[in-house]
Amino acid sequence: MLKIGVTGQDGFIGKHLFNTVGLSQNVFIKVPFQKDFFLKPSKLRNFVKKCDAIIHLAGINRHNDPETLYKINIELVKKIIDACEYTHSTPHILLSSSTQENNENIYGKSKKDSRVLFQKWAERNQSQFTGLIIPNVYGPFGSPYYNSVVATFCHQLTHGEEPKIDVDGRLKLIYVGELVTKIIEIVKEKSTENHFINKVLLEHTTEIKVSELLHLIQAYKKNYFEKGQIPDISELFHNNLWNTFLCYIDHKSFFPFELNQYRDDRGSFVETCKLKSGGQVSFSTTFPGVTRGNHYHTRKSERFAVIKGKAKIEIRKVGTDAKFSFYLDGDSPSFVDMPIWYTHNITNIGKNNLFTIFWINEEYDDNDPDTFFEEV
Repeated sequence: MLKIGVTGQDGFIGKHLFNTVGLSQNVFIKVPFQKDFFLKPSKLRNFVKKCDAIIHLAGINRHNDPETLYKINIELVKKIIDACEYTHSTPHILLSSSTQENNENIYGKSKKDSRVLFQKWAERNQSQFTGLIIPNVYGPFGSPYYNSVVATFCHQLTHGEEPKIDVDGRLKLIYVGELVTKIIEIVKEKSTENHFINKVLLEHTTEIKVSELLHLIQAYKKNYFEKGQIPDISELFHNNLWNTFLCYIDHKSFFPFELNQYRDDRGSFVETCKLKSGGQVSFSTTFPGVTRGNHYHTRKSERFAVIKGKAKIEIRKVGTDAKFSFYLDGDSPSFVDMPIWYTHNITNIGKNNLFTIFWINEEYDDNDPDTFFEEV
């Protein structure tokens, strides 16, 4: 099995990559990395010695002083090289570079010069190196005002702020899940080669104007916040953008979402899920004291709508300890949506059977490799 380390493990791309690597336990062994390894040479040396492959994501892309930005990014690369040479380690190193390499800015220059340093190291040591030229990355848990304009728009619209467009240019984007899949494929492909140095241009998967992007997310916010409506996510980009948007909602204050209920002498009618695309709506009964779930998905979002009985729904973002609990009662029908990468469950806390309607944005299958079991 390949031992994989990720510098910048706690960053936007790093978390997605490190968590996804952990899903293939029969292929990879995760080698944990901590930010302070760069300040402690012995720990960094121990880290590189353990790794068959290192994906170097650590660095900064913004700083008030451009020269400081350049210095930090180059120093991190040199420290990894020094640790490898000190320990005579030759892992396959993959560097996350940027399409800004050829732009006239300090960030692009720091990435290009970092790639050259790693390439020279690989040539000297007959090792493997892959420079990844990456377009703009978006996806769940990106930092607003830092990682991408997608993160900024999603945060602003879910937190009562007013987005503003400075330049209505065309964005070339890749979803973080797509990027992670490509990186893992490269690691697997190159693991059987003895010596390989390459620059890989990862193509964007979506091109869209900034104004068009904002219009989409504004529609998500309006229809979801006012009506709980799921947008048309039949296209992959729209599905990825929706999953991204959903993760920026303040779940603690937003849920449970009260459903529209219409009563007459026949009984009641409740709109559980308004959606502009497909997916699967299902129904369950749960005996008192029983818990369903304790799993998470990496591409499917779900809705739990309680229509009869009393329930407790718990969610927790994978890799964190913060758990949110919501109490729902069928007398006031309401729902909670489960973002991707959130482990979740539902427990019948009443004395009678619990009736729940589920919606998921793909056909559900217990054996689907997208379902990963973990306690909330």
